[in-house]
Amino acid sequence: MTMFILGRTSLSRLEGVHPDLVRVVKRAITVSAVDFSVVEGRRTVARQRELLAAGASRTMASRHITGHAVDLAPWVGGALRWDWPLVHRVAAAMRQAGRLEQVPLRWGGAWDVALTDTGDADPEAVSQAYADRRRAAGGRPFLDGPHFELPVPAAAGRAAA
Repeated sequence: MTMFILGRTSLSRLEGVHPDLVRVVKRAITVSAVDFSVVEGRRTVARQRELLAAGASRTMASRHITGHAVDLAPWVGGALRWDWPLVHRVAAAMRQAGRLEQVPLRWGGAWDVALTDTGDADPEAVSQAYADRRRAAGGRPFLDGPHFELPVPAAAGRAAA
């Protein structure tokens, strides 16, 4: 297996991100079956407002604002890719890295379960099960596969990116 490394741009996008999450991302790139880039780490409130207005986010309580979230995208053939089979491979690497670093993670592919608690289930199946649960409850799933975050402390509540 090829070993990947984070480039300068990805490393700069981790500035201001919580050290536990930085550690997980740095470990994930070393165990990943696909290269990936850090697309976004810590966000300003103004940037979050832009994303909310564009429908790319559903909340102003994003974990990106506090440095507790990152967006990662597969990097293939010199370009970012957004296709789900590749995103699932990044999710698998993040799950493995979270376990190795003993850092729990939430994933935008399945908001209602901790990614690090999904056993060896294929991330595609994990995401599909989340979507099925949301629909069964009368809701619409919000799938954000590139998004990974540290869990919100129980007393603080939850918000999707």
